[in-house]
Amino acid sequence: MEEVDVEPTTTVIPGVDFKQKHLGFEWGPGDIIVYETQYKIAGAAPVGPGCLSIHVVRKDEDIYSPILRKLFNESHHIFVGLQKTKDEVSNKAKKPQFVSISKNYRSVIRAAVEELNQIAVSTRDSALETQYGNQVSILLAVELIWNLCEVLFIEAAPAGTLLLHLLDWVRLHKADVDERAREVLQNENPAQHQAYWNVVISYVLQGRMDEARQILGKRATQQPAARAMFKLLDNLMMKMPVYNPGGTQTLTEFDVKWRHWHEECERCLQDNSFASNPHLEVICKILLGDEDTLLDQKELLSTWYHFLVTRLLYSHPTVKPTEMHYYAQSSMDMFLDSRSAPEPLDSILLAAFEFDIHQVIKDCSIALNNWWFVAHLTDLMDHCKLLQSHNLHFGSNLREFLLLEYASGLFTHHSLWQLAVDYFDHCPEFGRVYLELQIERVPLDTERKALKVLRICEQRQMLEQVRSICKIMAKKALRNNRLGSALSWSIRAKDAAFATLISERFLQDYCARGTFSDLDLIDNLGPAMLLSDRLTFLGKYREFHKMYGEKKFAEAAKLLLSLMTAKIAPRSFWMTLLTDALPLLEQKQVIFSVEQTYELMHCLEELTTGKTLPSDRHLVQDEDIEATKIELLRLALARNLAAAIVNEGTVDTL
Repeated sequence: MEEVDVEPTTTVIPGVDFKQKHLGFEWGPGDIIVYETQYKIAGAAPVGPGCLSIHVVRKDEDIYSPILRKLFNESHHIFVGLQKTKDEVSNKAKKPQFVSISKNYRSVIRAAVEELNQIAVSTRDSALETQYGNQVSILLAVELIWNLCEVLFIEAAPAGTLLLHLLDWVRLHKADVDERAREVLQNENPAQHQAYWNVVISYVLQGRMDEARQILGKRATQQPAARAMFKLLDNLMMKMPVYNPGGTQTLTEFDVKWRHWHEECERCLQDNSFASNPHLEVICKILLGDEDTLLDQKELLSTWYHFLVTRLLYSHPTVKPTEMHYYAQSSMDMFLDSRSAPEPLDSILLAAFEFDIHQVIKDCSIALNNWWFVAHLTDLMDHCKLLQSHNLHFGSNLREFLLLEYASGLFTHHSLWQLAVDYFDHCPEFGRVYLELQIERVPLDTERKALKVLRICEQRQMLEQVRSICKIMAKKALRNNRLGSALSWSIRAKDAAFATLISERFLQDYCARGTFSDLDLIDNLGPAMLLSDRLTFLGKYREFHKMYGEKKFAEAAKLLLSLMTAKIAPRSFWMTLLTDALPLLEQKQVIFSVEQTYELMHCLEELTTGKTLPSDRHLVQDEDIEATKIELLRLALARNLAAAIVNEGTVDTL
């Protein structure tokens, strides 16, 4: 571990006095462990005795939020679907598909916002309410940026259509006017409501003429003397040209028509047609795009980008994409206080209006608290071939870097790590390396989880990781005395040494209990029994018992003898095998032939030759039992040999 002095200006950890305590830290995959050391800082007061503390500083808390986990899960499905788009199809043909995918991403962001809002309203914990409120603010900003990038980069809307999309963008993210309008209309006398004119002007600022005219009509009916004036403004608003991208009208024809309408509005203002009603006069000035009047409505506009879109709507509706950066910069300068620096969101939106997608991604990476947004947006932009303007490989490298960072964060969560696998799969350069490193850090808490990890590794031919997982699980099962599970994992790992060890345990268990555990596993070893000699013996010995149970005595006898003569059986187990031969030797029918009986005798003599008598009393008792077994075996073998000689001599005579 490393030790470092941390200045109070660089980080803040509750309960830690950086001036008094020397701290060390250790980087983790998703967090930093900061710990107090016993080193003394020069000039600091002596630290009294006590327990040293360890602080875990998480760099991405969002993955621990249930609602945001739902966002990560749903966006993962969209991401995987995007990777399946065929490269051979032209980018132009795929444009509607990319737009649809972008809207899908925005829909899951919006769903998360709505769910967070509901919980924030219902919770009684003020700290949680603040936390949810902060998450809502971040997600709304993310949706705002994504929507603008969709309009400018993915839709790549041309002049005329561009402003229509920007109007939709502003309306979507400035929907509070509808709530105020409902309050006004629900009043007994809407025209007298204090928010009446604010609602009308807000609708006009968003270019929503139908709604504005509807509410304006409530006032006109109550002022007969001013009815002509209201009617005149209503006509101007009704006649305002709106570009129809799918219509027969060309952009030039629309521009001419719009200029005629603009001149008509200007004449009405110059004729003082609305002089007696300052509210109607303000609306007329807004229709003319008067910048001073628009700036007077800062409170209703609330943001410089709303001001930008309204300004374009009433002064330059046919704005071209190449002109956007000029209008965006000037609108921000006009709207914001020159004494205060722009917020990070302002800089990001300005970079988007300047069509600098790389700057957008860079600023978002700095400003946002996790990699979700930049990773998915960059991936989509890379599929749209929008990141290769400077360097052919830069876009793909940027995409991969951000996806790797995002997926690495997911791997620190107990369930989201499974999503990360697909992200690594679609990083062609370093994805596999990252996956191999990260998969080893997944805690194998349960056998079910281990099987999930194993399946992922097997599907990707990650042989080293497969062996490692199987060995870990085999050792864990063996510690818990689950021999069947341990043997199964060692076979999957193709670990001959461990399979031998577990086979020995099976045999010891059999000697102690007289029966095998996990018979299904042993009965179905198949070719796996060839992994080690001991495992082969275990499988064959179990076959002997099955044959004996099925009264296939001749086959059982032949197998039993072959286990000893072929040296497959461990020497320590020969006495058990010879004891198993006793019931076969005592059968009325001769099972072992003369030759087989001699071989059994040879094995018995080889086993007993050179044995010394033990001095320990308990061992002497065991030795007496074994001596009795040996005598019984010799007697049974002698009888069987005599019977076999007679039997085989009779057969030869016949």
